[in-house]
Amino acid sequence: MLPLLLLGLYGGCLLFILLFSLVQLHLTRLALRAYQAPPPTPPALLPTAAWPRVTVQVPLFNERFVAERVVDAVAALAYPPELLHLQILDDSTDETRALVAARVARHRAAGLRIDHVLRPEREGYKAGALAHGLRATDGELIAIFDADFVPEPDFLRRVVPLFFADERLGVVQTRWGHLNEPTSLLTRLQAFGLDAHFRIEQVGRTAGGYFINFNGTGGVWRRTCIEDAGGWRFDTLTEDLDLSYRAQLRGWRFGYTPAVVAPAELPTMMDALKSQQFRWTKGAAETARHHLGSLWRSSNSLGTKVHGTFHLLNSSVYVVILLMGLLSVPLVFVRARHDEFRPLFRLASVFLLAFGPLIYYYFVAWRLGAHRGRNWRFGPDFLLFLSVSMGLALHNARAVLLGWLGQRSAFVRTPKLGNGPPPGSRYRTGGVGGLVVLEGLLALYFAFGLAAGAWFNDTGLMPFHAMLTVGFGLVCGYSVRHAAR
Repeated sequence: MLPLLLLGLYGGCLLFILLFSLVQLHLTRLALRAYQAPPPTPPALLPTAAWPRVTVQVPLFNERFVAERVVDAVAALAYPPELLHLQILDDSTDETRALVAARVARHRAAGLRIDHVLRPEREGYKAGALAHGLRATDGELIAIFDADFVPEPDFLRRVVPLFFADERLGVVQTRWGHLNEPTSLLTRLQAFGLDAHFRIEQVGRTAGGYFINFNGTGGVWRRTCIEDAGGWRFDTLTEDLDLSYRAQLRGWRFGYTPAVVAPAELPTMMDALKSQQFRWTKGAAETARHHLGSLWRSSNSLGTKVHGTFHLLNSSVYVVILLMGLLSVPLVFVRARHDEFRPLFRLASVFLLAFGPLIYYYFVAWRLGAHRGRNWRFGPDFLLFLSVSMGLALHNARAVLLGWLGQRSAFVRTPKLGNGPPPGSRYRTGGVGGLVVLEGLLALYFAFGLAAGAWFNDTGLMPFHAMLTVGFGLVCGYSVRHAAR
């Protein structure tokens, strides 16, 4: 009975991965079709007096190493100064506040309308800061940049005209670039995954007319869209995804323009990456709790509902991967001792074809980037990316489960370095805790599964166990190494 239960659970996990993979394949085909289509005709430029008032919001919290850089970047945006309002929403409690005050004073003296907005309490974290700033501005369009972003001066000139032709266009999201991709293996693998999202998922969903999401930064909102959808709320860790679904369920259309790139900094330390991943995965689970029912009750097409479901359940993949990994080691012994189950194992192996569409999805994103002529690097980078993603499964699965259960968590910022020195205790989000120890133990557990497969001369699960061993080993090793700095 127990072997059958293990097989049933494992088969259910494989089925979820297969369905998820097929959705990614569909998005890849839609994206390729969109890239092959003729580029849209750019909207005609209006006279300067007809351009809308734009507010640029920069939420900050203890960003000593990057605060001055982002203030200078938004101050350099090319837009009629009489129509531009810059808000530096500063919740800092350290010397960041003084650095920003000096920078704001300099740009105000140069004639810019720029405000250093201070709140008495950090209520609602980033969402609270954005809502507070919105009450103190008259902007018709609201551009948002996180502290680590460095928008090009022509950003607004390229994005704002997209709103002219469609009064129901609520958001234009741009593609993220990477300021420090070559810095380390960790930053390179993050760029690998993010590029697939921005080059394939966002393009494919837009081309198919499905729901997309504002990515929290590097985009422009129509103010009336924010207000009509109920404004910024604080009850999830992904206020961007939450507002995106509320707005689209209200009938607002979202635009995505991969041609406009907003460069940003990737986390260089494992604890910083984990804090970011915790927010993203837990917040997605919280948003799924809030909006999955509304999505299926809406009048949207079946395709929109299916794609929206997998979009909202994206982070749940980590729960599935962790469960698959835990089940896979006992299954090595089941395969060795129960010949009667071999037909079921052969049937389950069919689901491994799910990795074919995923490989294709990431390879197309790789080819669309600046990697032509370096195809030999795709294989190693893909395997390492997949391994490290698996290694984050324990950390991220915990976040997803907390989101499903509705347990509230504080908004933990992702430390940014800019050109500053590697941090010691400053801005660190944690050290070596019990979760890191468990990650190390899981690396040993999967190494044991690898050895058991070799002992029984059963190679079926050995590649999976090898990637899990490498992934959990790297995540644990980076966590210990970076905590020791």
